[in-house]
Amino acid sequence: MDFSFTNEQLMLRDTVAKFLSARYDLEKSRAAAKSGAGWQPEIWRGFADELGILGATFPESVGGLDGGPTELMIILEALGNALVIEPFVETVVLAGGLLKRAGAEDLLGQIAAGDAVVAVAATEWDAVMTTARRDGDEWVLDGEKIAVIAAPIATHLLVSARTDADRIALFVVPAKSQPGLTSKPMRTIDDRTAADLTFDGLRLPAESLLVEDAWASLDQARDEATAAIVSEAVGLMRKVLADTVEYTKQRSQFGVPISSFQALQHRMVDMYMEVEQAAAAQYLAALKLDAEPAVRARAVSAAKATVCRAARFVGQNAVQLHGAMGMTEELAIGHYFKRLTAIEYEFGSRDWHLDRYAALT
Repeated sequence: MDFSFTNEQLMLRDTVAKFLSARYDLEKSRAAAKSGAGWQPEIWRGFADELGILGATFPESVGGLDGGPTELMIILEALGNALVIEPFVETVVLAGGLLKRAGAEDLLGQIAAGDAVVAVAATEWDAVMTTARRDGDEWVLDGEKIAVIAAPIATHLLVSARTDADRIALFVVPAKSQPGLTSKPMRTIDDRTAADLTFDGLRLPAESLLVEDAWASLDQARDEATAAIVSEAVGLMRKVLADTVEYTKQRSQFGVPISSFQALQHRMVDMYMEVEQAAAAQYLAALKLDAEPAVRARAVSAAKATVCRAARFVGQNAVQLHGAMGMTEELAIGHYFKRLTAIEYEFGSRDWHLDRYAALT
């Protein structure tokens, strides 16, 4: 199978990497996460106006690039390599896929233009406890959503709720403060913004209903988002491995660099092998995203299980090889390790995906 990129895809990879290298400073990013707005709006604007990647997989009719899974894989690996905390997966991949299948071109166009940030309050998937009932021409929402990533900075929310017909519907909700909606913001371990949301008799107009029966679309969205963070993890691990190799060349013991110790060389080779296996799994997931649901799900779960194992092995060994410095705020490695740890459990743990793979096989 040919895994080589086209000239256009290579140009996309190089353009995104060059932008991030010049404009995305890790120290500034962490400062924004901890004491600022939680993100860098100017970077998001650059993604839209200078790179055009916010519409990476959107149709050209809404200002998108009309790209596919390969383009998305390229972009996410570059974003992972730079440890970008802006909500690309949440808005472009997760929300974007749901909106595209629902034909919501107006909101898709706003995302592509950088004017909208959409958070998805639907990641409990099949265990939806939030309810939606009709009251005249309105819908009334009741329930809770826990740790909704990007909710504090979002302009819109996509909320799943169980209707009287026992279907999982999807609603577009303005993220602004309003009666019936309570938000409790937080910062996650990997420096992302999130919030617990409470819906207490939130009234929505009839047109807020995006999809009446959204289960199939949500299932596909989960696989697309999982494949996206698999690519992000590969980018993270490539950076972690490169930084670890460089550090062992600089740190000395007994008058020689520790990179000359055979035991540590073997450990770094093992790290390299884990990264390459994760990269192969990444290709598998990307290439099967357009396949029929069972094939797609099997490939995505195989990739996620592989990446979970690799992320733990590479992250933990990188921290150990850096010594006590590995967990400090001063070095990038500690921040990368936190994100890799979060990815292990995002959109399903390794055990969950192994179980799903076994069931599908």
